[in-house]
Amino acid sequence: MSEANSAVLYQKENHLVTLTLNRPEIHNAISDNEMVEAIVEATSRINADREVKVVILTGAGKSFCAGGNIKKMVNWSEQSPFDLRQTYLSGIQRIPLAIYNLEVPIIAAVNGPAIGAGCDLACMCDIRIASEKASFAESFVKLGIIPGDGGAWFLPRVVGLSRANEMAFTGEAVSAVQALEWGLVSRVVSPENLLEEARMLAAKIAANPGHALRMTKRLIREGQHVKLDTLLELSAAMQALAHHTADHKEALAAMLEKRPPIFTGQ
Repeated sequence: MSEANSAVLYQKENHLVTLTLNRPEIHNAISDNEMVEAIVEATSRINADREVKVVILTGAGKSFCAGGNIKKMVNWSEQSPFDLRQTYLSGIQRIPLAIYNLEVPIIAAVNGPAIGAGCDLACMCDIRIASEKASFAESFVKLGIIPGDGGAWFLPRVVGLSRANEMAFTGEAVSAVQALEWGLVSRVVSPENLLEEARMLAAKIAANPGHALRMTKRLIREGQHVKLDTLLELSAAMQALAHHTADHKEALAAMLEKRPPIFTGQ
């Protein structure tokens, strides 16, 4: 399959990788094996590339992501409960693990509706920027199912328990403006400026040393579930590594010499 026909488009420019969900005809549904494999492969590729410092995730067409492919979901009940469990474990549930374990910061540039697992996909990212045309819905309950992709873990961490409950129990969509008020996104911009805004933010992130970015993200992730003394011990170990990098020495020298730093990733 050619790159242009891939389920996820992978574009690298300097230290930035842009991932574009590329199935606009099905509103970039992510439950199909092809899309799952493409997302998992892309995250592995990014983690292995030390030049990458930041990622932007967006969708082709008018939607960010519609979540599950409802047309195919009709036949899922024909599988046994045991087979369906395995379908989730070996299918869509690989996505939250892959995104969560991505070593570099990832920005969701939400260009349109983010529905069901699409809303959860946005919540898996570190930062979310929304187009004025974006909307968010934790809509599983309207289909008589539950968030099977980890949404019950991600959404409360983003918007808080009460608002996560409201979204999950009603299944109703939240507008971009309301998403901003709730802290679901950090900014709302015009559709034509969405990717430009995301790239400007990505550039500010990528201006920093790659090793420090990756370790900082790891500490924030670990800080969600470990005790303070455990995090402090991990921070001390990572800080010792950071002090021995060439980029740290360059940052100090540039600050003392009042000049822009030149980082090499070393």
